[in-house]
Amino acid sequence: MTSTLSPLHGGGVVEVASRLSEALVQRGHRVSVYTSDFEWDQEYVDSLSSVNVSPFHIWLDPTKFRFTPSLIWKVKKELKEFDIIHMHNYRNFANIVVHHYARKYRIPYVLQSHGSAATYFQKGALKRVFDKLWGYRILNDASTTFAVTKTEAQQYMDIGISHNKIDIVPNGISLSEYEELPPKGDFRKQYGISNDDTIILYLGRVNKIKGIDCLVKAFAQLRKNIPATKLVIAGPDDGYFSRLKNIVYELGIECDVVFPGPLHDKNKISAYVDAAVYVLPSNYEIFGMTLLEAWACGTPVITTDQCGLADVVANNQAGLVVPYDSNSLHDALYHILNDEECQQRFGENGKSLVRNQFNWEKIAKQVEDIYAGSIISA
Repeated sequence: MTSTLSPLHGGGVVEVASRLSEALVQRGHRVSVYTSDFEWDQEYVDSLSSVNVSPFHIWLDPTKFRFTPSLIWKVKKELKEFDIIHMHNYRNFANIVVHHYARKYRIPYVLQSHGSAATYFQKGALKRVFDKLWGYRILNDASTTFAVTKTEAQQYMDIGISHNKIDIVPNGISLSEYEELPPKGDFRKQYGISNDDTIILYLGRVNKIKGIDCLVKAFAQLRKNIPATKLVIAGPDDGYFSRLKNIVYELGIECDVVFPGPLHDKNKISAYVDAAVYVLPSNYEIFGMTLLEAWACGTPVITTDQCGLADVVANNQAGLVVPYDSNSLHDALYHILNDEECQQRFGENGKSLVRNQFNWEKIAKQVEDIYAGSIISA
């Protein structure tokens, strides 16, 4: 169960729900996904091999609540046929419906909030209202909750969930997509970037929470010392694109910032391959899927200490972790771009890290074990 399967605006939630479903199918399970028709992409859904997807029409969508009344009949009729339910996201209409019938039919479920459990960040008042009406019951009736990092586990505990009902399960990546990387230069050619220019890449939603303004300011400072650089900001507009373009213009760097829009599949991988460094400058990031993608391409990364994977980055020497401010980010960029040995070491360490800890086959086995325990204890 996920509130959207839109690859354009669904972010990491869609990637996790899709890839985990595929991995579970490969392990011999029958998987059905209930979702909304928000920005429906039939081609993307068709690419999910052997996963049965049921979309439901959105009548109203206040604050991404995604009111899909046709879901009620489907859940009432079919939910009893399933052994386990996996709720992706937390505060939405579908979870209210599924929770009701899961309790009625005594079907166990697990819940994965994808970083949305905290009430102190974005729409806090509305979140607290939801929790009082439905949320606390949905959380407490779950067999277990999934957290991707210790930071997210603490968020669950802060709203009253016992540590005994929290399993830390990281997000993963489909390594098969990165077995044959495109040759260097493909992305440069497509967007007219000179071979003499060093590429700094950000890839993700263009949202204020991602801290891209911090990166832009650091880049403007960096160009004074390393002028032959281009900043690529790739991703869909999530409410901040116009403001970001204005900041770029105000800093006088519009000729050196490339906005290719959303990148998918080979185009996305080509961007990582051609980048000297990938930067995730978020001021709040519960995990950081794009770090895994960069590592799979052998690209070193820089992120902030507000990212859930900051400890993993630092402990495995797969990149640099800095405080969330433009001066620190500038210093990290200057350091890594002037040290090719460092770039190579971080890139190789990242590749090894993804293969050993963040592949979907390994994670699907962990999830499968948790499902089995939930079914037995139901």
